[in-house]
Amino acid sequence: MTAPLVVMLSAAHPPEDMRVVRKEGAALAAAGWRVRHLCPGPPGATRATDGVAIETYPRRRGWLGRILGVPALARQAAASGAAVLHGSEPDAWVAALLAARRGRARVVLDVHEHYPSRLDSRLPRPLRPLARALLRAFCRKTGRAADAVVVAKDGLAGDFGAPDRTIAVRNYALALPVVPRSHQPGPPTLVHLGALGRTRGWPQMLAALVLAPAGTRLRLVGRFTDGSEPDFEADALARGVLDRVERVPWLPPAEALARVAECDIGLVLFQPGETNHGLALPHKLFDCMLAGLPVIVPRFAAEVASMVTEAGCGELVDTADPAAIAAAITRLADPARRAALGAAGRRAALTRFGWAGEAERLVALYRRLAPLPPAGTAGPRGL
Repeated sequence: MTAPLVVMLSAAHPPEDMRVVRKEGAALAAAGWRVRHLCPGPPGATRATDGVAIETYPRRRGWLGRILGVPALARQAAASGAAVLHGSEPDAWVAALLAARRGRARVVLDVHEHYPSRLDSRLPRPLRPLARALLRAFCRKTGRAADAVVVAKDGLAGDFGAPDRTIAVRNYALALPVVPRSHQPGPPTLVHLGALGRTRGWPQMLAALVLAPAGTRLRLVGRFTDGSEPDFEADALARGVLDRVERVPWLPPAEALARVAECDIGLVLFQPGETNHGLALPHKLFDCMLAGLPVIVPRFAAEVASMVTEAGCGELVDTADPAAIAAAITRLADPARRAALGAAGRRAALTRFGWAGEAERLVALYRRLAPLPPAGTAGPRGL
């Protein structure tokens, strides 16, 4: 017997996405399912990563392009012969549900964000309650139509109206190999990893760098995603700190983690005012913990703040206040304290907040949705 095929559908996630492929897809492949990631990219490109076959399709740009591409994605999903279609964004959810009508595939919605608030920053304030109500109704309708809803962090389940079919598979730390930081005396180097923009705190970051202990440096690993890079450079120049800022382009996860481990303090500076920031559970937090770095995180982000407090691995601050950020940097100037907090964070990322336990929850769900053939009867594992 051939193992059931799981197709991870993406309308926006990259081919080797950390959660979709390296965590979820890899966990299912290791457990015995055939797994394919159908995602945007150059047409017809195929390869395998962590046991997951990557298959790309061309997609038009922008939100309109994504919406117009749903029927084609649904046709590809229906033609795949999948036992389970695992959608990673709202448009991929719709494609999966449409495809399932044409066959017998089960449908899993993977929820990464608080979607009812997704349009808040793009709409005038008077229109936001209506937009939230409509998006919440969409979530509820798709949640009730799916076979299961998987949420990546706490606080996302309530909008889907399917508590009996909703499970949390939290975006906890994947234990990538890294030599943890050996903290030494001297001015610290701060690091921010991943997407960067105004709402992720670069204005406060630069203002705090001015107020931080003399010689403090800042390393940025990743890229700007809101078009504000020229403003960042102009502000850094005006504040006289441009020569203390190092820019590193987007890197594969293991390489990025190695660059993080060369630094001293990790920054997660989401700004207040966005619901998703309050519910955040970012990869960068776990990367810093794995690298043995203490972290500075927003006090208002409930799950992040709770984790950092439980692990004893960093400082909770008002991330809208550069003076508060600078004060936290000053408190972390002692290398012995950084080492102790960093070691505590690394232990927590490898145990209590490690991915292994979450992977088991996902595998248990799939054993109910698409049981594997009995041991010794499975045919070739071809993807």
